Amino acid sequence: MNDMGGMDLNGRSRRAALLHLGLAASALALTPGAAPAAGGANDAGDDLMRVGMVVFDGFQLLDVFGPLEMFGALRDRLRIAILAQNTGLVASSAGPAVAVDRAFADAPDLDVLLVPGGMGTRREVGNAALIEAVKALALKTPHVASICTGAAILARTGVLDGARATTNKRAFAWATAQGPKVDWVERARWVEDGKYFTSSGISAGMDMSLALIAKLFGGDTATRVANGAEYRWNRDPDEDPFAALNGLAR
Repeated sequence: MNDMGGMDLNGRSRRAALLHLGLAASALALTPGAAPAAGGANDAGDDLMRVGMVVFDGFQLLDVFGPLEMFGALRDRLRIAILAQNTGLVASSAGPAVAVDRAFADAPDLDVLLVPGGMGTRREVGNAALIEAVKALALKTPHVASICTGAAILARTGVLDGARATTNKRAFAWATAQGPKVDWVERARWVEDGKYFTSSGISAGMDMSLALIAKLFGGDTATRVANGAEYRWNRDPDEDPFAALNGLAR
């Protein structure tokens, strides 16, 4: 047995299977109403909203794919691109990798920029090229959000100086040290300050993303997205049991 249902994929069988997959993908691309691949809409010059998710080696899986599941439910209204310092595959902290759509230097104009956390942030806060690239994108993007310790990367860019923000409560001391001029909020599921949204740890990114979707598309749309995902949306940004659990605000 194998991933192709027991087929021997040697020689002609392998070529036939690959041809079948290629034809299926082509048929999907030509189906009326089918969503084009990420990045393609940007090249086509349509007026759909553009969402860019930053990745780096050691990103947290749920930080990336939790928010993208929420935004992805609106594929008729927006396009999503995975952005990184270079194209290719980028591995998560758990191992599985994601394919990068665009390098930072080739990033399209965005409406929303998302920056995840993960153990890789400990390295990337010292990556001057990544910090400068994220700063440049953040300054020109109308809505910027971080998930978990992604706030440490945003803080290092300086764009959060003077703004209220939050981050993962287990890593609060380390993350907040990356931005001494940020007004860090200990007890918050997520924080909105102007165009910046920052969330607490990992799963909080989905609550924050739904709040951002509500701001951009309306509360009813955000509710439909949450219900479609069978996700119990925490709508209260101040409801944060993990702050006290980690010895912060009580």
